[in-house]
Amino acid sequence: MSDLRSEFMGVYEQLKGKILKDLDINLTNGACDWVAKMLNHNLLGGKLNRGLSAIDSYSLLKEGKQLTSEEIIQISSLGWCIEWLQGYFLVHDDIMDGSSKRRGQPCWFRLSEVGMIAVNDGILLRNHIAVILKQHFRGKPYYVDLLELFNEVEYQTASGQMIDLITTKGRDLSKYSLPVHRRIVQYKTAYYSFYLPVACALLMAGENLDNHANGKDILIKMGIYFQVQDDYLDCFADPRVLGKNGTDIKDFKCSWLVVKALELCNEEQRKLLDENYGQDDGACVAKIKALYKDLKLEDVYQEYENNTYEELKNSIEDQETKLSKAMQAVLKSFLAKIYKRKK
Repeated sequence: MSDLRSEFMGVYEQLKGKILKDLDINLTNGACDWVAKMLNHNLLGGKLNRGLSAIDSYSLLKEGKQLTSEEIIQISSLGWCIEWLQGYFLVHDDIMDGSSKRRGQPCWFRLSEVGMIAVNDGILLRNHIAVILKQHFRGKPYYVDLLELFNEVEYQTASGQMIDLITTKGRDLSKYSLPVHRRIVQYKTAYYSFYLPVACALLMAGENLDNHANGKDILIKMGIYFQVQDDYLDCFADPRVLGKNGTDIKDFKCSWLVVKALELCNEEQRKLLDENYGQDDGACVAKIKALYKDLKLEDVYQEYENNTYEELKNSIEDQETKLSKAMQAVLKSFLAKIYKRKK
């Protein structure tokens, strides 16, 4: 994995260098320096799971055949396009949520020299994806499929973000339910975090995405499970391990935890939720966390995680006649990466 990550980082430097070279032709040195700093701040420092998963998926689809240097560069470039898309989403998401930290450092827009310039920087990140795809894949028979895939997933994710944001408006907990939460996370997280890396690998392997609907369904379910994990970690994980301070409670997010709390609470506890959830006040946040403890939501989550893992594992094995061995290996690899994760 260390060698893979090292090669992946090498491709990042190549992609960044080409973007900066193109900028240097038309823009000032100050602009090039700005973009270089912006890219490093917003694309590095994370786990790079989405980008590396594209490489893992492609390797598994090749069923043990050694990848050529060209294949490594190409699939790494697709992996970085996913990381660029992630960076674009996070820059804007942090602004909308008013977040303070991301990956253990200040959010890009929080830097005094940046501010709302970050809005335009997010747009630049999205446009860099088109540049990279054109440079590396324009002559490929699946080039248009890649463009459509990234456009479709961006639209799905933005729609999920919209549902998330409008659901939080009005501070009305009666709007929150498991179906609403599932709809938000399916669109906001599952498509770009789980389906996109595998879809990129499938296209590069010469596959038709329409032939992999069963695998897509399982990946979306994994994405929902992944976001439930995120909701849990936002409240219960050590911020030093997580790399950020949890904000779901003060931001009035439709979190899995608050949905479960609404299901389990009594009348008095519901009143406490109504009065304290969504308040940007440390004492209010502490009261909600204490309520979660009283409702034993940590135990409820552990049961959910164990049951969901078994359901997903069985789904993969039960689809033996509809999924190739390579695709089963891809799905099992994803599941192993996220089960019992801590950050």
